[in-house]
Amino acid sequence: MADVLSQSQIDELLRSMNDEKTEPHKEMQNKKAETVEKDYSKYDFYSPRKFTKDKMKILTSIFENYARIITSQVNGIFRVMTDITVIEVQECRYYEFVNSLNENSSVTLTDVFVEEHNKNLVPLMLYISPGMVITLIDHMLGGSSEAVKVEEGYRYSDVETALYKKISSHLVQALKDGFSNYLNAEFKTQRIEENPSMIQDVGLDETVAIIHFNVDLAGLAVERIKICMPGTLLEYMFRLIDNRKHIARGYAYEDNREKIFENIRHSSLPVTGQLGRVGLELSDIYHLKVGDVIDMNKPKDSEVKLFVGKQSWFSGTMGIYKKNVAVRINRRFYGEDEKRSEETKPLEEVQEVSD
Repeated sequence: MADVLSQSQIDELLRSMNDEKTEPHKEMQNKKAETVEKDYSKYDFYSPRKFTKDKMKILTSIFENYARIITSQVNGIFRVMTDITVIEVQECRYYEFVNSLNENSSVTLTDVFVEEHNKNLVPLMLYISPGMVITLIDHMLGGSSEAVKVEEGYRYSDVETALYKKISSHLVQALKDGFSNYLNAEFKTQRIEENPSMIQDVGLDETVAIIHFNVDLAGLAVERIKICMPGTLLEYMFRLIDNRKHIARGYAYEDNREKIFENIRHSSLPVTGQLGRVGLELSDIYHLKVGDVIDMNKPKDSEVKLFVGKQSWFSGTMGIYKKNVAVRINRRFYGEDEKRSEETKPLEEVQEVSD
């Protein structure tokens, strides 16, 4: 016999079914709210952005090229299979860069020299994580192929500091090639600072660009490289890049003939004088002796053709100027409608003679 449910039991069943339907809906809403909060990036209106997205894209392009260069250099020089990539190019305040390092972190200060600028610019800063440095030093000294893991606050010994300067110098020199597509600049190591909080070249609230690199050491370890570029240095570099863009656009106009001619005006070209041409058989040349005369089939006072390269440009008369053999130009016929006969061709274009 079937059980008969009371009205209170029926109400209880309906209430439980409604609760089961509403709980998944609430969970979905909470997940959506969490994803929105994660994707949302906060903007600090007290420190507005100083560089546009286009400028940051240029900087990203420069350091992506730089990452490819130092990857090949590290692989070739230190015999370590690495893959160096750009993680992020971030604009922030300088104190954020200092706070991300330890008191024992070594930072390489690098001077930047640009041809158009005579004064010293604010140096950029290069930081290499200790794990990468010790691994490369281990390979330099003939160690194993394994990656060496060290603590974040590792302090280098005197020998390791000297080798650290050698490693950082390779990374500093590669900066020139990284910037070569946009700017002609020289980068030289100024000094190694073992306490980044003591660097006073940049104010703590100054805007800087921090470039984060990921270094994969043969799949055995992941290390970091950071480059900090002060805002004043970036402003000057971007100004030079923008000026060169405007100059490059100027060459697209039709009135650049004088500029092109000015660039090639001092080019050196060979000039050859040719009195005439004659063809001799090989047997005749073989029997030539001192004092023999070759008939040029031209009178002695005939004009001499002058060739610039392999093209005839002028004709003139032979003579002497300050005890030197000279040619006085009588006329110029390059560019005029003149039939090029065989006698106007230079000597090196003479066809082979028959046997």
